[in-house]
Amino acid sequence: MAEPFKNFINAGTARHAAQHLRRAWRGFDAARFEALVCDGLDALEFKARALRWADALRATLPDDFDRACGVIETALAPPLALDADGEPVGLQGALHPQGIAGWALWGTGEWVARHGQPAPQRALACLHAITQRFTGEFAIRPFIAQQPDVVWPVLQRWAQDPSAHVRRLASEGSRPRLPWGLRLQSLVVDPTPTLPLLRVLQDDPSAYVRRSVANHLNDIAKDHPTLVAGWVREHRVGANAQREALLRHASRSLIKAGHGDTLAAWGLSRGFAGEATVTVAPARVAVGGAVVIEAVLHARARHKQSLVVDYALHHVKANGSTSPKVFKGWKLELAQGEGRTLRKTHSLREVTTRRLYPGRHRVELLVNGVAVAEAAFDLVT
Repeated sequence: MAEPFKNFINAGTARHAAQHLRRAWRGFDAARFEALVCDGLDALEFKARALRWADALRATLPDDFDRACGVIETALAPPLALDADGEPVGLQGALHPQGIAGWALWGTGEWVARHGQPAPQRALACLHAITQRFTGEFAIRPFIAQQPDVVWPVLQRWAQDPSAHVRRLASEGSRPRLPWGLRLQSLVVDPTPTLPLLRVLQDDPSAYVRRSVANHLNDIAKDHPTLVAGWVREHRVGANAQREALLRHASRSLIKAGHGDTLAAWGLSRGFAGEATVTVAPARVAVGGAVVIEAVLHARARHKQSLVVDYALHHVKANGSTSPKVFKGWKLELAQGEGRTLRKTHSLREVTTRRLYPGRHRVELLVNGVAVAEAAFDLVT
């Protein structure tokens, strides 16, 4: 299993940060900071560790917020490098020898969010620096919720910032339903304030930024599917391959759900005119193993059908109930009378974000959002 996120905030991280905060300000009490962070740290989960970090900063940084932000900014490592596709390099890497970066900055962002409301412009400037070394997407959300008139003009500028990290923050930080983040209920109800940002950023040269835009639109689709279907229809006109890929990713939940307007925007019809079967082998598998999912389709329509074929795996939960998760499968076209066999190996290894429980797991085959066949297997420990 992957390393739990909480372990990235540890005694070594605190010691490293303390050294660089001391470098930035000779009055910084490094020993006290380390002691405050590490007291009972092993018993704390990730969020509690980040909040403990924020409390330790409050106790050891200067009382003046502007001066404290200056200490943090001076202690930071250089901005994270980007690869040729605009993806960050070393986001979860080792401690940076030149300053603070990575997971230590989650708790630092919490400190900014907690204590920066009286000075929002200074707080946002600090997050502008932090996000180039990790992310400020969680810390900025209280400012959007409480001081939107201050934040929106800043985000408009950031959407054209030279740094891809900052441009991404303009989108990621304003997502209505960011996982792990404060829900921005006003944007859940009315997402239109974010649309000018997405319009600017959807053709960004950085894949890191474009993926955020796709996820942002997918967030909006949960509450305003017709808006996103219209966005896809409008912005597919003249789209290059990168924008097409972004819009496809933004549409993923609506396509899986068989949303009619979204399917139409992609030239798809709901469901499948034909016969479909799905099998899963082996019928019994241990956690850590894998199953092979095989789907067989035979088209019966008089016209060619464009198909998005996914599958929903109904995971067994701790209480014995099940919860479906849809996985991407295949995109294809079938002419009248044509058949196709599709195969995919699905890993059953546990990951940080999902624990697997033994029991009967159903697999539903979805074609253009409609369940057309199902099978099952038994997961054992």
